[in-house]
Amino acid sequence: MSGLRGRWAVGKLKIARVVEMELRRGNRWILPAATYEAVKAVKWLAPHFATPEGRLILSIHMFVLDTPGGARIAVDTCVGNDKTGRGIPNWNKLQGPLLEDLEKAGYPLDSFTHVICTHLHVDHVGFNTRLVNGKWVPTFPNAKYLFVRREYEFWKQQVAENPSEGAIMNDSVFPVVEAGVVTFVEPDAVIVDEGLDCKISLMPTHGHTPGHASILMTSQGQDAMITGDWIHHPIQMSRLDICAVTADSDVVAARNTRIKVLDSLADSN
Repeated sequence: MSGLRGRWAVGKLKIARVVEMELRRGNRWILPAATYEAVKAVKWLAPHFATPEGRLILSIHMFVLDTPGGARIAVDTCVGNDKTGRGIPNWNKLQGPLLEDLEKAGYPLDSFTHVICTHLHVDHVGFNTRLVNGKWVPTFPNAKYLFVRREYEFWKQQVAENPSEGAIMNDSVFPVVEAGVVTFVEPDAVIVDEGLDCKISLMPTHGHTPGHASILMTSQGQDAMITGDWIHHPIQMSRLDICAVTADSDVVAARNTRIKVLDSLADSN
């Protein structure tokens, strides 16, 4: 299922989730320790987060944030269309409706002021660009793209050392850098500050990748977070030992971050 899948308000901040794809596949590819029996043992996961058979339900989606001051922010731009060289075969040459779904939901591409990627993995950067006349161009023509500097420098170096592994950076990251629309930031940067009405900032949550950052949002005394991938699925709240061993750059650091953040959130509102 794809398309607009929810709208919320945090104080005066409006949030929407637009889904590119929902996955109900075997668990081993992302969380190997989340066996079907382990998933079924966490009763509250079904039916929203797991199937009765114990398959995890995962979503690849983009968040849209509308601040009371007029900023419109896309967070994490999914897998994208027309991409090639992806490790998951059916993520190659997609022709999905996400951009049309954004328009239908009232979010024209030229209305975005910012694009934030929590990290630079394949399913978080795809619609940074789109293919126009054989060239990768920024999807959101009026937006400032924000990348954590440490994250960008890490993947840039990885491509320099292994050019054959550069597909994601070459079609979804480097083109927006070359277009001059990227601002490199620190992992605790303030993105929007509208006083009590709204503040949006980054929070360092490294481990899944070296420069991973989550999005903190505050408005009128209410708080929320967009996690990125320091947690991949709600089962990891009940089973702290379940890790994304196939995807985390540093499994130990990722687990430590997950425990630290969950502990802090458990004592908050």
